[in-house]
Amino acid sequence: MSLKSVIQLTENLKSLYIKTAKKLKGSDRRQFMAEVVKGLGIGGQTLVERELGWNRRTIRKGMQELESGKPFIDGFERSGHKRVETKLPNLLEDIKSLYQFCMKMRQTASNL
Repeated sequence: MSLKSVIQLTENLKSLYIKTAKKLKGSDRRQFMAEVVKGLGIGGQTLVERELGWNRRTIRKGMQELESGKPFIDGFERSGHKRVETKLPNLLEDIKSLYQFCMKMRQTASNL
């Protein structure tokens, strides 16, 4: 009997695992994925990668978190674009000044 035929996920379980993983974030999500894989036993990583679309690196990271008992710090906050206020610290004041200037010009134009 092949390993492939021993481990199978029903459509209900697939749906449940996918929905649950999507609701979780960061370390909680990785650890949930790792727990699912551990529960499936040998071949679990391959199965969830194929059937659920989960990334093996993410699962391994979750396994390490479970074994160590310490979550890895996510770099999510450090990724992407910096806040515009960081790049242009005077932006808010400049916008306020421009708005006030426009309002004065509007009043002047309406008085003509």
